[in-house]
Amino acid sequence: MGALPVKIATFNINNINKRLANLLAWLEAAQPDVVCLQELKAEGRDFPELALKAAGYEAVWQGQRSWNGVAILGRGSKPVLTRRRLPGEPDDSQARYIEAAVKGVLVASLYLPNGNPNPGPKFAYKLAWFERLIAHAAHLLDQGVPAVLAGDYNVAPTEADIYQPNHWQGDALVDPEARAAFARLLDQGWTDALRAIHPRGPLWTFWAYIRQRWPNDKGLRLDHLLLSPDLAPRLCGAGVDRAVRGEDNASDHAPAWISLDLGRERRGGPSPAAGAAPPPRTPARPAAGSKAARPRRG
Repeated sequence: MGALPVKIATFNINNINKRLANLLAWLEAAQPDVVCLQELKAEGRDFPELALKAAGYEAVWQGQRSWNGVAILGRGSKPVLTRRRLPGEPDDSQARYIEAAVKGVLVASLYLPNGNPNPGPKFAYKLAWFERLIAHAAHLLDQGVPAVLAGDYNVAPTEADIYQPNHWQGDALVDPEARAAFARLLDQGWTDALRAIHPRGPLWTFWAYIRQRWPNDKGLRLDHLLLSPDLAPRLCGAGVDRAVRGEDNASDHAPAWISLDLGRERRGGPSPAAGAAPPPRTPARPAAGSKAARPRRG
């Protein structure tokens, strides 16, 4: 009997201590092998290491008071920390990137800057951070590392990733420059795993707290798991655990996950998408239209 697929998830928890019960309930129900968390909103000493260990998960993390913060959890195995910050800017103190080897794969948990208000210094920081990510991702590919870049990218890559196309014109989440940066990352050879399995239709991972966005299913796809070329053929499943967003005290994000068959090579591309090709990588341009109210996000 072959080894079971490895399930890797990403989840913007939006305050790990405030939503610890939600997180533990999801871990018990979903049983992911690796979890990338973002927006811990907790200093390192406040990270709930013991509660997660009691649930069967070892962790590495980079915390920050009040906002940001990223972590990687491994079920039954300790992630081996390889990097606590994205290279390229030694004075950047924002806790937005952590990287570890776990379950035979190099996994990064990243929280890309939101970038609003746009234009402005926050959007400039978003683009600069994106350039550092693109450079580091190219280095990982050059090294031939089997890698997963997972997290909240704060980018809806195309109009298909928004509940109402052209409705967020001017927002940093759909800005053409941010979308172009995401497309350049993919063009290095990374596979957008969620879209490889589900090439069409809504795949929302985020629903703002405002204006009944969750009850009315007005979401966006901001959370992504990108696979290096050697892992893409091993992709055998993907999805979003939408029900988690509907729980009491929920984060405004839902966990997104993939399954990788690491026990054997798989020929051909990412398979069970019923033979359908993924959508084009070129970012769509927002057309003229009204601007929706922006959610409060970091």
